Amino acid sequence: MRAPAFWWRPDGGFLLSPLGGIYGAIAASRLQSPGRSAGIPVICVGNFTVGGAGKTPAVLAIGRLLLAAHEYPFFLTRGYGGRLAGPVRVDPASHTAADVGDEALLLARLAPTIVAHDRFAGAEAARRGGASLIVMDDGFQNPALRKDLAIVLIDGRRGVGNGRSFPAGPLRAPLDAQMARAGALVIVGPDTGAADVARLAQQRGIATFHARLQPNPQTLAALGGRKVLAFAGIADPQKFFATLTDAGVAVAQTASFADHHRYTAAEAQALLARADAASLVLLTTEKDSARLAGDPAVAALAGRASVLPVRLEVAEADAFRDMVLRVTKQPARDAMAPR
Repeated sequence: MRAPAFWWRPDGGFLLSPLGGIYGAIAASRLQSPGRSAGIPVICVGNFTVGGAGKTPAVLAIGRLLLAAHEYPFFLTRGYGGRLAGPVRVDPASHTAADVGDEALLLARLAPTIVAHDRFAGAEAARRGGASLIVMDDGFQNPALRKDLAIVLIDGRRGVGNGRSFPAGPLRAPLDAQMARAGALVIVGPDTGAADVARLAQQRGIATFHARLQPNPQTLAALGGRKVLAFAGIADPQKFFATLTDAGVAVAQTASFADHHRYTAAEAQALLARADAASLVLLTTEKDSARLAGDPAVAALAGRASVLPVRLEVAEADAFRDMVLRVTKQPARDAMAPR
């Protein structure tokens, strides 16, 4: 779904606040539920709100830290947008986004990745596969699995919007209830809209970090200053477009689609026609590229579109790495032990 504009206005969502109160109360009670231990450490990367804040780049960044420390991490994801419920180990050579979702394909390029709607079953599959620890992409509000470290990302520009729970606002549960379960907060981008949340986190003693999404410099150089038609079907396409503008890319036109959007042949043809008419380079995200791949109906667009990889860079890099690696030193737990 595309986030409604009133979510990001301080006075927005008032009429839906009763529904938000009910949803928030249920979500808060789920956060209090005990989780089952995977028997190996679990790092969860999530966010307070509906929509994206850079979770997948953060998961990949954590995976790189763990691999550099000679760990054997497995990624665990629900595989949103894919048809397989799992648990299934992702094979990038045979699976498509229609099977396992776009995030899973990106994660599997770096480390073994399990798709599972049942998070505990997925964790069991990772442990049987030899994982030394698990990094979850999303699932912060899911009570099925115990988290040894919960890292919450927040869009520095948007913050938590009107502060209401879904559907009155973007929060997945009341902010206080979520703060109580967070081990660290990462503010992505300038904290123009997240300063209040950062102060609350610091008052609670929650480690707070600042990060940015850094576009791949080789891809930027290859564009050679040419004008682009940027298109994206992610949680917040405007963030992608802003990243391009901040990096000095000449964005002449944009096209936004819903999160995890599956492009049709007609949409692909329309994008190609727009680019040809104005002599523009087509540019998109890695997630969009993963969804385009393997679909004959959009093969022409997949072949023409340039892809801009991004990496999450944490300003407090040493402290962030130390926090992540401390989890690897925690003793293994019985897989059936309660939290």
